[in-house]
Amino acid sequence: MYSTDPNFNIEDEVEEQVTLAKDQQRLKVVTDSKHRAGKLVTLVIGFVGTSNDLEVLGKLLKTKCGTGGSVKDGQVIIQGNYKEKIMLLLKQEGYGVK
Repeated sequence: MYSTDPNFNIEDEVEEQVTLAKDQQRLKVVTDSKHRAGKLVTLVIGFVGTSNDLEVLGKLLKTKCGTGGSVKDGQVIIQGNYKEKIMLLLKQEGYGVK
């Protein structure tokens, strides 16, 4: 990003959200294979909160599923079809799941 304003600071523009309580979260769990060379992944979408808290959730899910994955663009990406298992894990942790 470029600005001609000498007082412009990009950190002032980016403000992280406060993480909602687990029971107030409305997470959606879906499977997807688009743009992934035909490989199936499970996505957890709709997390409202800081990127650090999302990273913690991603690590928990990857560990419990015993598989790889990543966190980017505000969603958790888990390699493989773990939709049912992830929905159960999220409910056990107290998250609201659609």
